[in-house]
Amino acid sequence: MSGPASQGLLRVENVTVRFGGLTAVDQVSFSVQPGELLGLIGPNGAGKTTLLRAITGVVRATEGEVYLHGQALVHLSIDQRVRRGMSLSQQLVKPLRDMTLLENVSLAAGFHKTVTPLRSLLHVDSSAERAIAMQMLERVGIAECAHQLPGTQPLGILKRLELARALALQPELFLLDEPLAGLNTKEAKSFANTIADIHRSGMTIVLIEHNLGEVMRLCQRLVVLENGRKIGDGEPRRVMNDPLVQAAYLGGDVLGGAQAKEARHA
Repeated sequence: MSGPASQGLLRVENVTVRFGGLTAVDQVSFSVQPGELLGLIGPNGAGKTTLLRAITGVVRATEGEVYLHGQALVHLSIDQRVRRGMSLSQQLVKPLRDMTLLENVSLAAGFHKTVTPLRSLLHVDSSAERAIAMQMLERVGIAECAHQLPGTQPLGILKRLELARALALQPELFLLDEPLAGLNTKEAKSFANTIADIHRSGMTIVLIEHNLGEVMRLCQRLVVLENGRKIGDGEPRRVMNDPLVQAAYLGGDVLGGAQAKEARHA
């Protein structure tokens, strides 16, 4: 495919999502270039998570199209989209509680073996998946917890586990939905540094996050939603100084207090 739809690693083109009479996402378009770290932000209820779910196939777009490498995705299932090269780290972490952290990540690492029942039966050796899982746990900084159960872990460890599981899918496009939610300031900064390290390795990332100080520190570009519509797209400081974006956030200075100070020195 050529033309606009093929531009960038990801292209979201006029995507609309309706639930009955409610329009959650309204004609949103943007693209993400290979190696970019894009922040998808907006006030609560702006439609960010719904849009991310439309990209991954968790919800179906009512209108519009999503392209990855110029290939249309909107009619594909979630697992088919994952196999095309995308992965989602969700805000609510739901690991398999009866499996260790290593086993949780190993299961994700073996996704390619479950394309068909026959392939699943033919692959019973999990040593390669366990090796990948340990690498991912090391990458996110929790390898020392590999043989522990999720139920014994604090939120900060579970967030990193979710990150490791998503990375084990070996994505080209990494979607993060509020990874810093629920973390204290120190934990959030450390986790944001881990995301920055993953990005520096060459990963393309789309990040939903309400911690604007860290968003300004991490992201190369911002797309801003309000009431399901896109109201901003561009370089972070220029976008955040836009009066329309300012008005969407409490009608005033978006980066208030400690976040403003942190962003200025980022």
